Amino acid sequence: MRRILAVSSLVRFASSLTMPSSVVYPGFESALTTEAKAKTFAVTGCTSGTGLVAAKCFAKKGASHVFLLNRPSPRAESALTDVKAVAAEGCIVTHVDYDAMSFASVRAAAKTVLAATPELDVLANNAGVMALQDKATTDGYDLQMQTNHLSHFLLAKELYPAVKAAAAARGEARIVHHSSISRNWPADLPLTADIAAQYLGKNGGNLGGDDPAMGGPRWVRYHYSKLANVCFSLALADKLPAGIKALCAAPGVAATNLQVTSEASGQTGAMNFQKDAQTPEDGAVPLLTCCLAADVQSGEFYEPEHTTRGPAKLTQLEPISLEADRDALWSASEAAIGEKWGL
Repeated sequence: MRRILAVSSLVRFASSLTMPSSVVYPGFESALTTEAKAKTFAVTGCTSGTGLVAAKCFAKKGASHVFLLNRPSPRAESALTDVKAVAAEGCIVTHVDYDAMSFASVRAAAKTVLAATPELDVLANNAGVMALQDKATTDGYDLQMQTNHLSHFLLAKELYPAVKAAAAARGEARIVHHSSISRNWPADLPLTADIAAQYLGKNGGNLGGDDPAMGGPRWVRYHYSKLANVCFSLALADKLPAGIKALCAAPGVAATNLQVTSEASGQTGAMNFQKDAQTPEDGAVPLLTCCLAADVQSGEFYEPEHTTRGPAKLTQLEPISLEADRDALWSASEAAIGEKWGL
């Protein structure tokens, strides 16, 4: 009961913070014309925050079909209603049960999408959790690594036939991942082969414990999961055929439910991010740039101009991922899902 009251209090606190007005998003959205027209999109983790903003944008701007991949819940039902409310005429909006902490659920979600459409123009792997406790999923992996990376690796693999079909039909398709400024923090923690084996292995619950200090083990696990997003996107860019783009984005600092759920799990200080955050709409612009902008190239990374806020800009990635590191990540991810993905 105390846990429920604590989470409820945090949600009320988050909602009581004064939300700034969107600065970047209104102009970005108004400039969109046919970028989403007649295309099919799948978005993970879109009950709120940047994922919901993206889903609403796709539907509003003329997508033919938008799949909302969320865990079944009242929030998922509300998101479905919200996206349908702004959808352009003819746009189909579908909820798909998707629990990123279960590989079985991810496989079932992929089958649902493939049964509904032969082509998928954009897969937006947005779902994420932050600074959670050192616990294992039912599959045995770290909560953060499975949610933020491993399940997205599996989903991308399972949906790849539809992505490939869309590229063949319309000349292009995209797989987009949502990383974070935490890909670089704590500093000097590259995703080497040894680290990949440890943090992507069946070691959930044995990865440093639950010290809540900023920069402590919760944040190290989050860092590796967000660095994995970048490494995976770069690995895809290396492997994908022409016509299929792999891109990655970071939202800067945006006021979303990431902070609420992190604080509720015992991570003190996470709500401090909300105080100076930009809106979820502004935070979604780099993600939407990767999904919709005409002039982006495979392997690119977009984040706010001022890192934490501002219009989306192309960021030259620091030496964040060597080819050997990307190969190690790919092999460790294949081992985790129990399947090879030979691109």
